[in-house]
Formats: sequence, C-alpha cells, structure tokens
Amino acid sequence: MKNVLIILIVSFSIISCNSDSNSQSVINLPAGFKIEIYSSNVPNARSMVLSENGILFVGTRNAGNIYALVDNDKDYKVDEVITIASGLDMPNGVDLKDGDLYVAEVSRIIKFENIENTFRDNPSYTVVRDDFPTDRSHGWKFIKFGPDGKLYVPVGAPCNICLKENEDIRYASITRMNSDGSEFEVFARGIRNTVGFDWHPNTSELWFTDNGRDMLGDNLPPDELNRAPVQGLHFGYPFLHGKNILDPEFGSQGDTSLYTRPVQELGPHVAALGIEFYSGQMFPSEYQNQIFIAEHGSWNRSQKIGYRISLVRLEGNNSVSYETFADGWLNGDTVSGRPVDIELMPDGSMLVSDDYADCIYRITYK
Repeated sequence: MKNVLIILIVSFSIISCNSDSNSQSVINLPAGFKIEIYSSNVPNARSMVLSENGILFVGTRNAGNIYALVDNDKDYKVDEVITIASGLDMPNGVDLKDGDLYVAEVSRIIKFENIENTFRDNPSYTVVRDDFPTDRSHGWKFIKFGPDGKLYVPVGAPCNICLKENEDIRYASITRMNSDGSEFEVFARGIRNTVGFDWHPNTSELWFTDNGRDMLGDNLPPDELNRAPVQGLHFGYPFLHGKNILDPEFGSQGDTSLYTRPVQELGPHVAALGIEFYSGQMFPSEYQNQIFIAEHGSWNRSQKIGYRISLVRLEGNNSVSYETFADGWLNGDTVSGRPVDIELMPDGSMLVSDDYADCIYRITYK
C-alpha cells in the first residue's frame, strides 16, 4: 500500500484590538476565510443586532451600556461608537422590531422607540415588562423576536444546580410574549442557562445552546445544542445533563423518558453562547443553513477549553459533525479573546462580538 500524504489547507489572520502587541491573536480559519477588526473600541461587547440602515446595536453585561456602532462610509470599519444608554442592570440582550430597540436587563425588558433616528440624542426608554426574577446568577438575558412576532426571553436557573421551577415556573426556561409584554407564557423548560438561540431558516423551529452545570469535574457535563420544534418540551435540567448523565443530586427525582435530548453534545464547559444559522450568500454553499456557535470559553476548568467559533453541520434535524471553525483566542493558557455573539451582515459576512478584547470582528470569504 502506498503512503498517502494529506495536506489540510487553512487560512490564518493576525488580529489585534488595541496597540498592545502582546494582545495579538493568530486566528485559524478554513481556507479562503479571513477575519478582520470591525470595531476595536466596544467595551464588554456582548449581544448584537443590525438595523436595516446598517447601525449595529450592542449590549453589554458588566459595563451596563448600550452602544450604537456606525460605519459612515460603508467600508466595513466602524467610524463611531456611541453610548446610547448607561447605568443599566446587565443589559445583555438586544433586538429590533418595527424600528424600536428592545433591551433585556436582569428583571425587565425596556424599549427605545424609533432608535435609528434618536440614538445620538440620549434617548429615553419605556418599560415593556418589569416583573422578571431579580436573581443575578444567570440573570443576564439574550433576547430575540421569533418568526411568530413574539419576543423570546430566557430565565436562567438562579444557581449552579437547584430545583426552583416548583417555586417559579419561569426559572430554567425560555419564555415568550408579545412586543407590548402581553400574553406572557413559558415556551420551553428544563434549560439551565441559554445565552443564544435562533430559528431554522426553512422550518422556523427554535434551536438554542445551553450551558451545563459546574462542579462535576473537567469533562462533565457537556454543553448542549437543542431543538424545540413545539411548545411545552422539557430539556432535563436539573435532573439530566447531556443525553444520559443523571445529576448526582437530582437525577433520581426526574423521569428521563419525559426529557428532550440535545441534538449535539458540545464540549464540557465551553460556555456555548450565541448561535446563528448561516443564511447568507458569501460563504460556500456547504455552510448554508448550518449552525455557527460562539464558545465563550471555560472559567473553572483545569485546562481551558472553548474560546472559539464552532460549526455544527446538519442533515435534516440531525447533527453529522461538530468541529472548530475559528480558533486562536486561546494559546496554551493565554487568553486573548472570548467570542460571545454572531450576527450576519447583508453581504453574507459574519460579525462576532468579544467581551474580553472589547472587539467586534468581521469574517469574510473570498
């Protein structure tokens, strides 16, 4: 038998979000892809939403700010970073509907009306709903309007591992409501903490990431990619983790036959956050309707893991692979960036936020 030499061709880009040369990262991507800095001055950049006129609105977790990023000359480099609100309580989640910017704080949803025309003018806001739990543990929220026009709002478990849904059914769930806060209901349960979800472009079914519990060691349990095609499903927390890991404290209290298993078990403690189905036209056709995941990275694992963008390839509703798409923010134990959220631009390029390096990146293919 002849020896066969297989050469894997990849691209790499050197990026730096500030003038400190020690903060440079060599980011590895598949051949033909390139990553560049879209904006390098976005402190604690988290969730993103792009307006029809190309203004990128960005939430934060620790900074308490909401930003508007403006590319005046349309050269894919941000010219202005404008703070439109400050002093908010973990305003992580942002989304747009009918020209209004919705922002999720820990215990309330607020709205900035007509935001594209007012973001420079210290805009005021109205409160849409203010009766969410006040727990700060997993209290920061990702929000997004679904194909049904409703605003989906997760409520994380207020702990590492606990059974609180009997006290308040909203804990460890994804809820939804109308844009005015009415008709509030729980959509899915048994979800420890999701900080990213999206709907399949063809089926309009909800897919979401979920962060696994801590303190079971380096390799247990996995984070999850889940699918919720209908309302009323339970995804196992706190009884079941991944596909078959019973919780040592609560596992005996649940009925595993009732729980919906993940489509894909992700890496343990990778902190899977934002996800996005690729629906643009820039990337090769093999990426169409596939899932990109921003893995923020582990915080208490003895050997760090994550700090990358992963790709889950699907055939129908089944995962056929889970692979790294972009990495290099973790070099040994040295961290230079932590991806949080993913947003597509009209030209098909991909924006990625980084709350560690205070950056927004743009990934293109040529």
